Amino acid sequence: MATSSSDARLDRSTGLLRLASDTFDVLVIGGGITGSGVALDAVTRGLSTALVERDDFASGTSSKSSKLIHGGLRYLQQGDIRLVYEALRERKRLHRNASHLVHVLPFMIPILSKNSVVSKKIARALGSAMWMYDLTGGWRIGKLHKRLNADEAFAHIPTMSRERFSSAYLYYDAEADDARLCIAVLRTAAQHGAVLANACTVVAIDADVDGTKLITLVDKYTGDKIVARARTVVNASGVWADDVRELDEGIHPHTIRPAKGVHLTVPWEKVRNDIAVVIPVPGDKRSLFVIPWVSNGDGTYKYTYIGTTDTDFKGSVNDPQCTKDDIEYVLRALNAAVNTEVTESDVTAVWSGLRPLVQTSDGEAVKGRTADLSRRHRVTTSPNGVVTVTGGKLTTYREMSQDAVDAVMQLLGSRHRCSTQRLSLRGSARFSSTKNASDLVRHIESRYGTDANLIYALIESDPHLATVLIEGLPYVKAEAIFAVTHEMATTLDDVLSRRTRSRLFDRRATIAQAGEVAALIAPLLNWDETRVANETRAFIDDCAREDAAARVTEEEFINSTQ
Repeated sequence: MATSSSDARLDRSTGLLRLASDTFDVLVIGGGITGSGVALDAVTRGLSTALVERDDFASGTSSKSSKLIHGGLRYLQQGDIRLVYEALRERKRLHRNASHLVHVLPFMIPILSKNSVVSKKIARALGSAMWMYDLTGGWRIGKLHKRLNADEAFAHIPTMSRERFSSAYLYYDAEADDARLCIAVLRTAAQHGAVLANACTVVAIDADVDGTKLITLVDKYTGDKIVARARTVVNASGVWADDVRELDEGIHPHTIRPAKGVHLTVPWEKVRNDIAVVIPVPGDKRSLFVIPWVSNGDGTYKYTYIGTTDTDFKGSVNDPQCTKDDIEYVLRALNAAVNTEVTESDVTAVWSGLRPLVQTSDGEAVKGRTADLSRRHRVTTSPNGVVTVTGGKLTTYREMSQDAVDAVMQLLGSRHRCSTQRLSLRGSARFSSTKNASDLVRHIESRYGTDANLIYALIESDPHLATVLIEGLPYVKAEAIFAVTHEMATTLDDVLSRRTRSRLFDRRATIAQAGEVAALIAPLLNWDETRVANETRAFIDDCAREDAAARVTEEEFINSTQ
């Protein structure tokens, strides 16, 4: 079994006390993957570091991605070789530094007789692109692409018509639970001394007479104001980055162009793909990933998710939702590929997130499709000395963080170099578990790595905690307890949407047992019966809003929120 040296709890109460009393070298605004990476990079360079998050860690884009750690084959096709090279280099580092969370995933691009992602005519050109992908860095994961014949391709997704297959290309990238990765980075930062607090809203950024930044925070639960002090500030708040810049600079710079990405979850039996498959979108120049999810350990899976879309978003960045238009778009592409007629009633869950793409001043770039905007990141420093990092993608978060902290080091006049290239994240280890291990052991160790023993200890103290949290899903009750005691989960939604991904697997099943989960964690959070009822109702209402949005068009939804 896995071993762990310490439990590295995330303690919100201690974090709030430290924020009110200490002066930090750097305070990070934003608890998504980029802000988490900045906090880890800064604290491991010897800087006293704090991080604050308005809602929950990873509650924005960082829990709503495609959950892929990849170079991005389409970026290579767009000619951005440097971005692909950097992403594949970071993919290798993540696979090494978070070995329990980042897993190799094979991808197949079918070459069909018609309506293919690629036509037979350009299959040879795609083969050249595949070699370029391998040479750019794909080989770093230990796998090279190969060509499949029609029978081999059909075996990977038997719900597609065999007659449509001409051949296929198989290549390799990686996958990871994005929210768990974010928590692992944060716990690693905390282990090195970073101070963290979620549910803290930044309402003002000022400066003391000596130049120290004064960051006014409001505790979401008490309404109390805290004035934190820091020598430098990093704005890593994603699609909200311009709002934070307005607090610092006095004007809203309008540099972020949000792009909405939507995913649907369906029962695996409706697709039966044993690897990730790339399918075309009819009448569009885009494609979607079809990815198997939650292995049964025998070559079958519980779910498949399909996504992502990439469209301009004109609504409130606080409330992106999957609408009827989004669902029809994804299902139209899926049903054009498979013969099982997947309907809206088959969809068990949806999620929608916003990419914080950086738009340029170039009119053509601003007006073009979001799919064509660069995924490169940008680091800027305001006249007041606030560093902002925007853009980028999940795979390159570590490099983004390094560049942001490099800018901080310039402001501080320090020369300590980044050390996160080879820094193992909390829980990373090679396990002694074998293929003969129980489903529970495989599940726990693939999520917690060396911290699995902390989960086992909870179960040993109370065997009831080994029972399932949500019927039909792999999570056990000990994980909900651990989410509160070690991972700073403060709401029911934190547990059901991010510390576990229950809501993203099966929304209906999760709603059915939400009250039981609230009652389970209530003693740890000092909730009385009224608070348990309120938390349950808030979660159910939020799910109901998600369901309602899926029944109206994008325009109707946006109009209803204005």
